[in-house]
Amino acid sequence: MRFLVYGAGAIGGYIGGSLKLAGEDVTFLDRPEPVEMLRQRGITIHDAKYGTRNTKNLQLVTSPQEAFANGSYDCIIVAMKSFDTEAAIRNLPSAISHQPLAILSFQNGIENEPTIASFIGKDNVIAGTVLTAIGVPQFGEIIVEKNRGVGVWSGHALSKQIARALTRAGIHTQLYKNAEAMKWSKMLTNIMANATAAICDLPTSKVLQHAGLYQIEIGALRETLAVMKAKNIPVVGLPRTQTTALAFAVRNLPPALYQPILIRMVGGGRGDKLPSFHLDLKAGRPKTEVSYLNGAIARHAEQVGLSAPINQKLSEILESIVTGKVSWEEYRNRPEKLAREVIGN
Repeated sequence: MRFLVYGAGAIGGYIGGSLKLAGEDVTFLDRPEPVEMLRQRGITIHDAKYGTRNTKNLQLVTSPQEAFANGSYDCIIVAMKSFDTEAAIRNLPSAISHQPLAILSFQNGIENEPTIASFIGKDNVIAGTVLTAIGVPQFGEIIVEKNRGVGVWSGHALSKQIARALTRAGIHTQLYKNAEAMKWSKMLTNIMANATAAICDLPTSKVLQHAGLYQIEIGALRETLAVMKAKNIPVVGLPRTQTTALAFAVRNLPPALYQPILIRMVGGGRGDKLPSFHLDLKAGRPKTEVSYLNGAIARHAEQVGLSAPINQKLSEILESIVTGKVSWEEYRNRPEKLAREVIGN
């Protein structure tokens, strides 16, 4: 198969680099600066199972027009941040030289696939999700910290062929009939100790050990599960991830009973990697995906006649810090302040 990987950061570098190392035909599309870095460095993947591997002489382009001037592709893997999706995909239809094709979104959140479909067509979009924890000490260098695998929606004509290619590349791949269930179940893991850790500048373990922040976490999960129930979306088991057990505990058990388990599971599950929102703040990035995760939960809650005030408030506070409307210093190492504002404790 011929793959075009759109976005060569953590996910794109890992997926695309693994496919390239397995002998697949892979082209990487990104901005000129990261493309030049990849041209010089190649992609290096450190993995406990396969050791350290490097692939150079990459096929690199900086625009869809340049990509499709080199021919057609069987699958476009979309791996940029959610806030870049619309601008990136808008230019694809005029550049694509053939139809139909498969566009596989390995992005977090539940709104990327509909956005892509609005430009490309619903029949061409494949939902995907990545469970493997990946660290990127520098652009082009990938550290596989927790190798879990990926999920891929099975409903496209090329889904099985893509899954086989990923499996050959050493990526544990599981097919799912229900794309919404796969994506919403991943949302449960995406939001855990993510916004709270970033806002308060605390490690994940400290977030889950603090009474007020832990109450926020459980409340945010319960809101998410309530929206899933209202939309008739089941929780499904994701590759090597205890999503169904997490949902059962949050729905049926006293939070204090499973608090130690969550501390081990969430903290250990991420390896040495900080949550994504925390990484964004520390790097001084002007954008964050919080409105596509916690904010999206609040929007979908409203659509089904519910409310998700905890997710909404977390999204608002983190957005205000990232955009500079509020100083991060107001919340750093002040979990009590966040707890009071979000849940009144």
